[in-house]
Amino acid sequence: MRQSLRLLPLSLCIALALPAHAADGDGEDWGLCPIVDAVPSFDDAPAPMGNMATRGQEPTDIDGGQLERSANDQDIVVQDNVKLNRGDQFLGTDKLSYNEQTGKYSAIGHVRYQDSGMRVTAARAEGDQTADQHRIEDVQYQLTQRRGNGGAERIDLNGPKGSLVGSTYSTCAPDQRAWELRAHRIDIDTAEGMGVARNATIRIGKVPVMYVPWFMFPVDERRRTGLLYPQLSLSGRNGFDWRQPVYLNLAPNYDATLFPRYMSDRGSLLGAEFRWLYPNGRGEVYGNWMPKDDLPGNEPERYLYDLNGNPIPGATLPEDNRGQFALTATHNLNSTWYANTNLGWVSDTHYFEDFSSSLYGISNSTIRSDAGLYGRGRYWEAQLMADHYQLADYTLTDASLAFDRLPRAYAHWAQPVVGNWLQAGVDTEAVRFQHTEFLGGSRFDLKPYVVMPLEGAAWFIRPKLAWRYTAYQADGSGLQRATEFVRRYGGTVTPELIEQFSDSTQSRNMPITSVDAGLYFDRNTTIRGDGYLNTLEPRIYYLNVPYRDQSGLSIYDTGATTFSWGQLFRDNRYTGADRQADANQLTAALTTRLISEETGQERLAASLGQIFYFDDSRVTLPNEAPIEQGKSAWIADASISPSDRWTIAGTYMWNPKYRAEDMTSFRARYIFDNNGVVNFGYRYRRNSGFRPGIDPPENQDLLEQADFSFLYPINRTWSVVGRYYYSILDKKQLETIAGVQWESCCLAARLVGRRYLRNRDGELDTRIMFEFELKGLGSAGQNVERALRRGILGYNRDDLYLVPPSSAERLNNGGGQVESTPDPTL
Repeated sequence: MRQSLRLLPLSLCIALALPAHAADGDGEDWGLCPIVDAVPSFDDAPAPMGNMATRGQEPTDIDGGQLERSANDQDIVVQDNVKLNRGDQFLGTDKLSYNEQTGKYSAIGHVRYQDSGMRVTAARAEGDQTADQHRIEDVQYQLTQRRGNGGAERIDLNGPKGSLVGSTYSTCAPDQRAWELRAHRIDIDTAEGMGVARNATIRIGKVPVMYVPWFMFPVDERRRTGLLYPQLSLSGRNGFDWRQPVYLNLAPNYDATLFPRYMSDRGSLLGAEFRWLYPNGRGEVYGNWMPKDDLPGNEPERYLYDLNGNPIPGATLPEDNRGQFALTATHNLNSTWYANTNLGWVSDTHYFEDFSSSLYGISNSTIRSDAGLYGRGRYWEAQLMADHYQLADYTLTDASLAFDRLPRAYAHWAQPVVGNWLQAGVDTEAVRFQHTEFLGGSRFDLKPYVVMPLEGAAWFIRPKLAWRYTAYQADGSGLQRATEFVRRYGGTVTPELIEQFSDSTQSRNMPITSVDAGLYFDRNTTIRGDGYLNTLEPRIYYLNVPYRDQSGLSIYDTGATTFSWGQLFRDNRYTGADRQADANQLTAALTTRLISEETGQERLAASLGQIFYFDDSRVTLPNEAPIEQGKSAWIADASISPSDRWTIAGTYMWNPKYRAEDMTSFRARYIFDNNGVVNFGYRYRRNSGFRPGIDPPENQDLLEQADFSFLYPINRTWSVVGRYYYSILDKKQLETIAGVQWESCCLAARLVGRRYLRNRDGELDTRIMFEFELKGLGSAGQNVERALRRGILGYNRDDLYLVPPSSAERLNNGGGQVESTPDPTL
């Protein structure tokens, strides 16, 4: 039988209750929760079909053992296991009475309701559908789309407004009520999308720990102006640190967030973020301002003296008006072209160090701002852009900044020709360089090439012929450029040096010839009963570039690359166009792999390679030693996964010239049950520019560090975390983390002590962080989990495959947690 009767609005009643105020909880770990439902599934209910958006178009089916009409033929009475279905909705009860004329109804006995989002039981429901007035008594509910359950003594609805009396909410299992939120009365207004709770308490076990006489909260997904969760911490540098985000919902496609912050030992700071989104682009602007900072006055020597204790000429204390600004915006012009800008600024060179709470604060020496127009097609890409650098490291001077490119035009084209037998391409660049300390100039670089990609199933050979032409227009006279060269790289101004730089218009051109070839062998093998595909992949790469004297060419954006596996197959060991290395060399390399035939996982990958220099490579940067005829360092790279728990990888470079290693890198990771992990890393690198007999011995070693971190589960609820990051070369502690965390089904608490490198003087800062989380509702205290994810690789399993935080995220560390605000939508 089908009737036009609408289902009782029980889903609306519960959706207006406390679960709507709760946090989403999608990112929570519910693995410790028992499989217990406050409202078990209904055996007589069909599986929900459809959703809330489509249910209004569906008719209502009524089924029951007995169907009767009253004497006045107005009341329909259905009893004996009554069932109503509409779309994803189901309603079951022992007896249902409905008056078609008045719209009044009553459902008595074992009232059961479910839809795609919840299950509900109640003792009785009655109301007037014509007047849109309803009352439901003795309610229990279970959310199915996210974890949460609770109940209410009574729910009263009158149109868009309603009240819940004696309501509860928790994400804990019914028989393990670790916490519960209770409210004496909650008034709901669906038209406004807001609710008001009165006399609300949060209970841990049976003990009330928080009482709120009145608070307002949203009951739907609409973004609203209001307070976000605060962040609290305690540190030796800032003292008590309280950050309180305030979200401003300005329009559907743009919003703002304020970040007022109070540091008891330093003062107050105000940060702000504005975000916008429109069909062709998006962007955000962020900044903060601190009118008065007490930190410089407490430690004036850090700002007025250099690392050697000498006074810095003209240095002042950055106490007043300290701040930061960042802008990121993108606009799509069409399917091919878009405009993008990233701008950044800080008030002083101590800013990142003083306002960041991580090692990134002392690793950022410059801020790069850029704006440009970018395009990409099937065979080409192009850009027209400009960039500028600001110094953000007080130990350096403006002379260490890179040259600004104002502007830079770049184009790349590569396309198959003559079928697929040949590929022709060109890379070209035109740049105008400027600098506050040095003479600028213009540079044009053109590199056309042709490649013949010959390959088969088990082999490839790619001969390539390129021609590189570079032209310069340098600013200033020969004397000025020679004087600047001595200032940058040392030495004495001589007539020969002046003559070297006398011509302001210089050029360089040369052919570049290379051949890249390789073979691929494979076989099936068995190791300890498991089948593997074993490959052997030899590869050779020959490069020939004739020598051209480039000592008189200006150096704007070029540096030597760090010797690595990738450099074995590059046609230039320099970045930038100011130097093109001459070469007559051959790279020989060999790679082998073990690939599981069952899972396809690469269990072993090992590579070994070396460059053979047939002639000296005489093109160098100033103060760089030429590469002599002979052999390069051996490069060995290997990674092995003997099981799903172990991952071991390492890189080793052995230099036959010094009979010592140039670089050593070792990484190991073990994954425990219950999401535990242990990481160990070791890194050593020799100064590749070290010249025996010229450089002092202490310059031979460039870096040596060890890093150990872990998350170790003691049992299902308790675990310990830690990290020890140490510079062996400098005998300096970089970061130490030690903490304990406890977690149950619906509660979590984390207590962590953290000591990290505060500044380039080697001083350490200490922080005590505590976080208490009611899963599915919110947390109080510092965002400890975020700090642990940054310091312990694999603290969250997904982080094992993530890239490091972007520069934009690091830039925002100074004032607020930008990522905590909701996204604007169109």
